[in-house]
Amino acid sequence: MDTASLKVELLCLGAKTDENIDKGRRGGAGPTGGRYLILPGGTSVNVPFQGEFVSHSPFRLTRNVEGWMLLRDEQPLVNVELVDPPNFYRKKTSDGVLMWKIAQLHGRDCLGSTVYQRCHYWRLGKPCKFCAIELSADQGSTVEAKSPRQLAEVAVEAAREGVVSHVTLTTGTPPTQDKGAILLAEATKAIKEAAGLPVHVQLEPPRNLRCLELLAEAGADTIGIHIETFDRKTLAENCPMKLDVKSFFNAWRKSVGLFGEAQVSSYIIAGLGETEQSIIKGAEELAVLGVVPYLVPLRPLPETPLSRSSPPSSDTMIRLYKSLSEILAKYGLDPKKAKAGCVRCGCCSALNEFLKGSG
Repeated sequence: MDTASLKVELLCLGAKTDENIDKGRRGGAGPTGGRYLILPGGTSVNVPFQGEFVSHSPFRLTRNVEGWMLLRDEQPLVNVELVDPPNFYRKKTSDGVLMWKIAQLHGRDCLGSTVYQRCHYWRLGKPCKFCAIELSADQGSTVEAKSPRQLAEVAVEAAREGVVSHVTLTTGTPPTQDKGAILLAEATKAIKEAAGLPVHVQLEPPRNLRCLELLAEAGADTIGIHIETFDRKTLAENCPMKLDVKSFFNAWRKSVGLFGEAQVSSYIIAGLGETEQSIIKGAEELAVLGVVPYLVPLRPLPETPLSRSSPPSSDTMIRLYKSLSEILAKYGLDPKKAKAGCVRCGCCSALNEFLKGSG
């Protein structure tokens, strides 16, 4: 099996293990509940180890004399590398908070943090059904609001250790018209001044697009504005507070003007109930604008409304990744040029592995 297809299978099926290892965060923003593996050839992947669907996976991670081995149907498949927790996890910020509660290593070399771990939509009883952002705060495994100073201190320490080369900052949506832009701008400015690392920010479209300018002025290098799905019925069912699609297009256009082509992205989640055609059509609408359609399979997380769902099949994802590769080639959009963030990291998606010319 080629590495790209193996990555897709691991993203969709996850892996079991009998080893005594940390299986990843149980809550948080984005595709959590996994560990990062490095496959032969250097490809990195965020492999789910939690969730009901994982119990049916044919893959199992086990130790061998060389380190770690991935089995398929209990037969040896490939040797892999398990990304270990960095040393800065054992350190504290100047105000005494463990650094791993402020920011964590994502993939090979990305420092990731949710600046504000609450979401106003949870207060309204209308959260996105796949999201577990508030669970980690409730469990005490993170800090509800990270200060710019805390984030800067962790970034400096992680950079000094040599384990990170860029930063991803996301946020739950606060009950403010800027949708968290001001918090992200303050955090970005502190990190850039202290550590000089490229920074990626993620938020919903703010009411006033001037807020996007604040992020660029603070030094943000790339931005993610995530619509999740272009299927209107599926969007209403799973993201009831994201129905103003026009605001997303306005924010994407504005952001491409500020940050440049391939420096703006939007997550598209496959497996929410959408049609494949809606993904392909939506991806092309993004590519026309210069926005990277960052396609990922649904990751059903424990304690969320979709916890008992299943990710899409690997065959479906491979077919979609091939279609998106053709779209990106058509419009000359290269995700590998992303300066920071999820698209640069690439662990939660196989988009980069299917790009034309990537082998």
